[in-house]
Amino acid sequence: MAFKPNYNHERAERNRAKAAKAEQKLKAREEKAAQRKATGDGNEATPEEGSAE
Repeated sequence: MAFKPNYNHERAERNRAKAAKAEQKLKAREEKAAQRKATGDGNEATPEEGSAE
């Protein structure tokens, strides 16, 4: 006879996988943001340039 399904264990595994995926996405977003800040791609406006008058 097969084992009885352990729904709590299955749910915990799904939640762990979901949390790991979310953590990986967050880490990738933070790395991209840090890279943008380090390179200074010019998207942010500096106050000196706008008030040259």
